[in-house]
Amino acid sequence: MDLVERMLAGDQRALAQLMSHVERHSAEVPEIMRRLAPALGRGYCVGITGPPGVGKSTITDKLTAYARQQGKTVGIIAVDPTSPFSGGAILGDRIRMQQHYLDAGVFIRSMATRGSHGGLPQAAQGIRKLLDAFGKDLIFIETVGVGQTELDIVEAADTTVVLLVPESGDAIQTMKAGIMEIADLFVINKADRDGADRLLRELRMLVHMHPRYDWWDIPVLATQAHKNVGIVELYDTIAQHRQTLGETGQLLIRRRQHRRQELLGLLREHLMGMLVAQLEQHDEWRTLNEQVQEGRIDPYTAVEQILGSKDTLLKISTP
Repeated sequence: MDLVERMLAGDQRALAQLMSHVERHSAEVPEIMRRLAPALGRGYCVGITGPPGVGKSTITDKLTAYARQQGKTVGIIAVDPTSPFSGGAILGDRIRMQQHYLDAGVFIRSMATRGSHGGLPQAAQGIRKLLDAFGKDLIFIETVGVGQTELDIVEAADTTVVLLVPESGDAIQTMKAGIMEIADLFVINKADRDGADRLLRELRMLVHMHPRYDWWDIPVLATQAHKNVGIVELYDTIAQHRQTLGETGQLLIRRRQHRRQELLGLLREHLMGMLVAQLEQHDEWRTLNEQVQEGRIDPYTAVEQILGSKDTLLKISTP
């Protein structure tokens, strides 16, 4: 029995090995994904995002515990900063979630951002599919927390939860153009701190004045995750959003968009790799690259010379 068959039969070690293939972008990945396709679509993916320090790991931990009480199986993708030395996830095994490691109904995978500017590595989509095919009912993706540029999560999650803390109040206006616009629901965590009531009022006014959907009123909830306060309400609101997505047909629309974005992301990744590999074979590219590094020309001028001239383009991009 091969790895895919073992994984589909419930072998967690096979699941972990397949995840390693996906993270390494090994040659077997396309075949793995082809064989997984018939088993996809049963799991529900929830993105947990927000600025650093808002309690994303604690929220994920508490939601996982409550989901297990409801008899649901859970997969967790914890995206961490990339180590500048090893390239791996700095926080590694997610000590804050250690209570779940002995639970066979929970599978946790830490991943490094690996240079992703949107907070989510391309391989996270493949990891999510593996957890889905493995049979996990709920899949939580906890992002690294890189502020308002962290928007990739909407291309993977069915429901996106944006976490804030009372101290975020003064930053709402500056965040509106980025992370504030991806929320299906907001959560003010650490709501026992000063300023929580004020932020709740401001956010509720904001979502009322600028509705994002005509089929869903974005809720603003308060939690104290470290005390387990508000977790049940949050879990139930996620379930309500899932039900609304299904009833309105928006879940199918979102998943179509997710597949399209995944396709485009993979194309960008592969085409860029092919382009760079071709460029590196040519003396003209090496000369321009050295001139840019030495400061003799600027990168914009170099790009114009690579792409702007028909002769240069033909010489550099044709193997």
